[in-house]
Amino acid sequence: MSIALKAALILFASFLVQLGIGVPISISIGTSTIITALTSLPMDIGIFTAAQKMISGTDSFSLLAVPLFVLSGNIMNNGGIAKRLVNFAKVIGGRLPGALAHANILGNMLFGSLSGSAVAAAAAIGGTMAPIQEKEGYDPSYSAAVNIASSPTGMLIPPSGVLILYSLVAGGVSISALFVAGYIPGIIMGLASMIVAYVYAKKNNYPVSEKFTFSEGLKVFLDAIPSLMLIVIVIGGIVFGAFTATEGAGIAVVYTLLLSLFYKSLDLKSVKDILIKTAVTTGVIMFLVAASSAMSWIMAYTGIPQAISSAIMSISDNPIVILFIMNITLLIVGTFMDLTPAVLIFTPIFLPIATNLGMHPVHFGIVLVFNLCIGIMTPPVGSVLFVGCSVSNVSIEKVIKPLLPFFAALIAALFLVTYVPALSLFLPKLFNLI
Repeated sequence: MSIALKAALILFASFLVQLGIGVPISISIGTSTIITALTSLPMDIGIFTAAQKMISGTDSFSLLAVPLFVLSGNIMNNGGIAKRLVNFAKVIGGRLPGALAHANILGNMLFGSLSGSAVAAAAAIGGTMAPIQEKEGYDPSYSAAVNIASSPTGMLIPPSGVLILYSLVAGGVSISALFVAGYIPGIIMGLASMIVAYVYAKKNNYPVSEKFTFSEGLKVFLDAIPSLMLIVIVIGGIVFGAFTATEGAGIAVVYTLLLSLFYKSLDLKSVKDILIKTAVTTGVIMFLVAASSAMSWIMAYTGIPQAISSAIMSISDNPIVILFIMNITLLIVGTFMDLTPAVLIFTPIFLPIATNLGMHPVHFGIVLVFNLCIGIMTPPVGSVLFVGCSVSNVSIEKVIKPLLPFFAALIAALFLVTYVPALSLFLPKLFNLI
């Protein structure tokens, strides 16, 4: 048995066993890394090097953007911004059949892109839309499915903390290029949900919303402009080099705080709760990054990525087949692993395979995150699934059936993005970012 195969068996077997008995994923990653290191290196060298890699893995200026974007998203979630974005979304989608469902999808795309959090979008937009949709006669299970399916769009549409993490794990892929690359796939993801919602609305004769006058629509638009300007300021500044992603995240915090104070939707108690929630979330993310850095080191040391790459390439040398295998694998992974640890673990495994096929790292990053976005809405570990069901007061069992058409549409959109690189790379090339 080769060293790489032996290490892979020890690493993944110990990791899966710990997950199966309920050990937290960050602890599972760290423990399985130590076990594998001890089988390949002397105890003192293995433990010392693993600890060193954990510390160096979090020692990054770019990584500071993640807690700042988390803080910005938490402020938005409590700052009265969601309601204004929902009203704006209702104006945009108001004349389509099933208008409230389209408003939910558009609201998630807008709020998710601002907050960078699928869970925050599902809670804020879904919590706002669920009672309105129920009052208009929408099936609560269907409303929950719409909210769940569209919430992850904000993980692709920037600013996205997950894309920042991918950039770090992938060896410094341009964050600006990743941010710009996420726009078209993110919009495609939202449009896929809107197509399903349109067909469902026509079939069930769901109504259009009341017609807005020009002055009413203009008032709603003007009310939403301060929130929408966050995208222009932060993404525009990053793309055109006015500031880094980390500096942009700091600007986002200041902007959302001032905007929420202007809306008079924050008080001292809310600020305290937001800071505590952000600290807890940041601690979890940083521990995951540290543990995953050590795991990436032991995988590289034992040659696991190269062994997996050789095994997959031995199945076929056809890029279409290999990309299909990678997508199916990532979709399965997404059903039992949350998005952040999955990005940290599987980027060093699959990125070498993708680059061997001639796939651009920016394109692969978008495909990877798209896959895992679908995963966070699937049981048994779908965080967005749980939040979406909770805010709509429906059981998971009831929401699975109306979710199935959305899954089909999103998987079709995923393969479109996978096999048409221009959808991810057109805008970065246009702005000379790659």
